[in-house]
Amino acid sequence: MKKLQKSQTDKKLCGVCGGIAEYFNCDSTLIRLLWILFTLAGGAGLLAYIIAAIIMPD
Repeated sequence: MKKLQKSQTDKKLCGVCGGIAEYFNCDSTLIRLLWILFTLAGGAGLLAYIIAAIIMPD
C-alpha cells in the first residue's frame, strides 16, 4: 500500500510536491505548477502547502 509522505529525493523546499507526485505517479513539475496556480488564485495554495509540510510525515 502506498503512503503519502514527503519526498527525500525530489524536493525544493520541504518535499511536499515531490511526495504528492510520487504518490500519484506523475511529474513533480506538474504538481509544482498546479500549486503555484492555486497560490496565485487567491492564496489558498500557500496555506495548503504550509499545512501539508507540517502534517505529512518525512
